[in-house]
Amino acid sequence: MDRNDYYGAESASLNLTQFFNKFRPGQKAPENLGRDRDWNIDLIPKFMMANGEIIRFLTHTDVTRYLEFKQIAGSYVYSGGRVSKVPANGSEALASPLMGIFEKRRMRNFLLWVEAYKENDPSTHQGLNVDQNTMTEVFKKFGLASGTQEFIGHAMALHLDDSYLSQPARDTVEKVRLYAASVLRYGKSPYIYPLYGLGDLPQAFARLSAVYGGTYMLNTDAKELIYNDQGQVMGVKANDEMVRAKMVICDPSYAPSKVKKVGSVVRAICLLTHPIPSTNDSDSCQIVIPQSQVKRQHDIYIACVSDAHMVCPKGYYLAIVSTIVETPNPAEEIKEGLKLLGPIQDMFVHESPLEVPIEDGKQDQVYISRSYDATSHFETVCDDVHDIWRRITGEPLILKKRENEEEVNTA
Repeated sequence: MDRNDYYGAESASLNLTQFFNKFRPGQKAPENLGRDRDWNIDLIPKFMMANGEIIRFLTHTDVTRYLEFKQIAGSYVYSGGRVSKVPANGSEALASPLMGIFEKRRMRNFLLWVEAYKENDPSTHQGLNVDQNTMTEVFKKFGLASGTQEFIGHAMALHLDDSYLSQPARDTVEKVRLYAASVLRYGKSPYIYPLYGLGDLPQAFARLSAVYGGTYMLNTDAKELIYNDQGQVMGVKANDEMVRAKMVICDPSYAPSKVKKVGSVVRAICLLTHPIPSTNDSDSCQIVIPQSQVKRQHDIYIACVSDAHMVCPKGYYLAIVSTIVETPNPAEEIKEGLKLLGPIQDMFVHESPLEVPIEDGKQDQVYISRSYDATSHFETVCDDVHDIWRRITGEPLILKKRENEEEVNTA
């Protein structure tokens, strides 16, 4: 059930009319922006790691038969006042402008160690234990400078803050390895993205659901959840009818009394008529601005896609800048990201609450997801999927590769 007339709720892709209705009600889109159907504007852009968990979900469920993907052209980091490509392997590390010649060698040694590390082969460990040594100790072992540590932690391992430095190194090592393996899969960058925008994901799942007898109801105002005398959910009131259910899985907006706000995300959706400067004229990219580069507590993320991904007409680019809100003036907090975009044709800024469920849902059978965070990738969303599965079934979600599992189609 979805109260909107489009698929995907908060992670929908809207055409021009829907987009203006949402952000500028009563105002028509300028004619020079072209046809409605040429636009598929993501409200919350997220890229997929080519070897990441989201791709495992999609291939395991066979939803990939309804989707086609295209690679994101580059992954970048803002460091020392400029935008630079994130090196993903030893040879890229040696060519990177992010580091001096000696630091490049140290970075290369670190990446080779990450690649070679095998649990049961101590000769690959170089005296380190990823379950006992912290990431700070690993960085120290390879003599990596703070700037290098920063882009490894934030642009490759995609950590949200610096708390990972004091934790065992395993998580970070596995994330860096995933990043490098994802780059190797298709080249250029570790990310892929569905043609026609992220709104195609829920549509593909709706089609798959129909194959197995599922029903998808758009434009259905789910007004309230109905409970029995024991406090367990028994149905949903929608359009003055009650739809009976043994359990409800929903986002925070459908159960406002059962969630708490833990922060906010500010996002600026920007229409451009040029690629982002300093990205090698890429038709798409991700840029991470680590927190310390702009004296913040949270990173700023930039995701850019273009007509190559069937989300806007030829000659246009869509860039979304996002971060976690830290002050009473959210629009100011993304300024450093907006500066990197060059001239902006039009901009739509909005703030969304970050909400989490208060309870695990076992008592009342209402299982609530977390809000989407500021990151421009799906890794944290996949963690939430695993969490919901564990809460509902009491067991971890384990996806075993099937013999007839389809590969992802990339254009």
